[in-house]
Amino acid sequence: MHVTGSDRRTRPGWDGRVHPALGVGCPDGAVLSVPPEHVARVAAARTLGEVPKLVGYAERGWFEAVYRWTTSPAPLADAGHWVPATAPEVPEWLHPFGGDALVAVDPDTGEHLAGVGIKRHDAYGHELSVVTTPAARRRGLARRLVAQAARRVLDEGAVPTYLHSFTNLASSSVATAAGFPNHGWTAFGIAEK
Repeated sequence: MHVTGSDRRTRPGWDGRVHPALGVGCPDGAVLSVPPEHVARVAAARTLGEVPKLVGYAERGWFEAVYRWTTSPAPLADAGHWVPATAPEVPEWLHPFGGDALVAVDPDTGEHLAGVGIKRHDAYGHELSVVTTPAARRRGLARRLVAQAARRVLDEGAVPTYLHSFTNLASSSVATAAGFPNHGWTAFGIAEK
């Protein structure tokens, strides 16, 4: 693993919070970004679980996830419409994403069924996050929304990414069906409280 220093690890990210250690790994190696003053200590660490303490965030944990991306989302039919993430009818969990959120509502009741928020990490990588209400699951709605959101991210000139835990088989199925293959890459870093 290559440990690199970046001032971005000391500044607020897409959600206004500091993300003091973030990394990505592929079958050939990995890169972990930390604040510049912590590079030597982190590079000497025996385990990644030590990193939160080494960079001053001992109260936080460590996360590891499957990291996927696509440049050719599945050609699935659109399933939602774009609205400002802070619009009154948008579920509260989508508000922190800012910009527009992709939402699907029941055409008869107007009830929210699912949504996608976009974590705009920088100009190049936009991570998609999807949630479906329990009543609307297993209908293919999430995969259609993720593919639709991926097309928009590509149209904006960025690469859509998708993360999920190694044990979340439902999210893994959504990603695969939406056109996000598993290339064997991982994302990891300090978890939020």
